[in-house]
Amino acid sequence: MAGTLYLIPVPLGPTAPRESLPANVLAAIRPLTHFVVEQAKTARAFLKAAGTDVVLQELQLQELNEHTKAHELDRLLEPLRAGHDVGLLSEAGCPAVADPGANLVALAQAENIRVVPLIGPSSLLLALMASGLNGQRFAFQGYLPAKEAERTKMLRDLESESKKRQQTQIFIETPYRNRAMFDAILQYCLPSTRLTVATDLTLPGESVLTRSITAWKKQTPPEIERRPTVFLLLA
Repeated sequence: MAGTLYLIPVPLGPTAPRESLPANVLAAIRPLTHFVVEQAKTARAFLKAAGTDVVLQELQLQELNEHTKAHELDRLLEPLRAGHDVGLLSEAGCPAVADPGANLVALAQAENIRVVPLIGPSSLLLALMASGLNGQRFAFQGYLPAKEAERTKMLRDLESESKKRQQTQIFIETPYRNRAMFDAILQYCLPSTRLTVATDLTLPGESVLTRSITAWKKQTPPEIERRPTVFLLLA
C-alpha cells in the first residue's frame, strides 16, 4: 500500500513553528522520515524547530524546486510507492500554491496516492481576509510579467476582468521589484480602483492597507522594498 503525501505549511517568516502551527500539524511532522523540500538546509532548520522523532541526519530529504526537471519528478514518488509517508515542504506558506510542489501533487493524484493538506498560514487568504475586497469572487494570478510593456498590459487586462466580474485580483511580486509594481499599478489603473497592499503578514511589521488609486497617490508610498507583499485590486 502506498504512503500518504502530507502537505506541510511553513511559517511566512522567522517565527517559531510551535508558535504559528497547530498542534496536529506538529504531531504529523514528528514521525515522518521522508520529505520533499525546496532547499535541504532551510528544511532541516524548520524540522529541527518544529520537532521530529528522527535524528536530523537520518531524515531522507529530496529537493524539488524551480531547477527540477520534469523527468526527475517520478523518482520523488518512490518512497510513497514503497509505503513511506512523505512530507512536502515549501520555503514559506502552503506547499503547492505558487510553488513547484504542485507538480508532485499532480503525479500523486494521478497514481491515486492519498494527499492530505494540513492547516497553516497562507499569505494569499490572509491578505484577502483583511482587504475588505470581494471575498466571494477572486482569482490568484501568481507573478505578473517583469517586462514593463507586458506587465502594463496584464494590469489593464486584470482590472478590466475585475470590473466585468466584480472579482478581486490577487498577485505577488519578487520582493525587490515590489516598488516598481506598486508604481505601475498607480500609473495604469483607474482612479476608482481599490488596491490592497499586504506586507509582512503574520510578522511583527505586518501591514494591510486598502485605498483607492486616487487615495494612494495622495499619501506616502508604503515601505515594501524587499519585504514579502501581496497585491489585491478590485475595480
